[in-house]
Amino acid sequence: MRLFLLLLAWLATAVHAEDRIEVDVELFLAVDVSRSMQPYELEIQRRGYAAALKSPEVQDAIADGFLGRIAVTYVEWAGAYHQREIVPWTLLATAEDSAEVAARITAHFDQAMRRTSISSALTYAAESIETNAFDGLRRVIDVSGDGPNNVGIPVTRARDAVLARGITINGLPLMTQDNGIMARWNIADLDAYYTACVIGGAGAFVVPVTDWSEFEDAVRRKLVLEIAGQPARLWQAQVRSTAPYNCLIGEEIWERNRDIFALP
Repeated sequence: MRLFLLLLAWLATAVHAEDRIEVDVELFLAVDVSRSMQPYELEIQRRGYAAALKSPEVQDAIADGFLGRIAVTYVEWAGAYHQREIVPWTLLATAEDSAEVAARITAHFDQAMRRTSISSALTYAAESIETNAFDGLRRVIDVSGDGPNNVGIPVTRARDAVLARGITINGLPLMTQDNGIMARWNIADLDAYYTACVIGGAGAFVVPVTDWSEFEDAVRRKLVLEIAGQPARLWQAQVRSTAPYNCLIGEEIWERNRDIFALP
């Protein structure tokens, strides 16, 4: 009886594996839409990702893969319970596939949402990767953001749980200049924060964006590296530091400034 049950379990696993589509990489695009982002910045992000996905460089990276196909999803995030799926998990193998995803991304533009929970975005992304219909040779979370984590569990705890699942986390810190009231929740060395507190896994890297005019090009280069599985030593070297970093800085800044809007 025990042998029979083991055989049934093996058959169930084999059938489940056959149902999953093998791809070179499962790529979760986690895009920051917290309230510190202005409407025009939200539009730049959507259009930038759409243009990058359709670019010849990204198309070549997909075609040059071992299987010649990837799976991608595009999800916007903000606070601990604020994630919205714009593009569900979709197979990309041709230019037509990428054009369709790009059209979905730019079909409409939503408003920003409250707070910044990188930790919740990472947790959400990992669960999504584990339960989708694809089986990637590599699994990557591509997370963008213009500020540190300030709500939810500590970002390092979420990061470590994601890395334990064998998922790589790369970062796109948005270090554009914002002189408005929301700037008080941001930090000047966001690239260092992402390096010390957010990214991790095999070949993990950050690509800082210091001006919105650089955004599309940065996304395109980042996607090529992630799809091709190539190291990004240049960006790693720019932000590496042996000094300890306070990964709770976002939460501390929030506590100091929460009275501005009388937020609970």
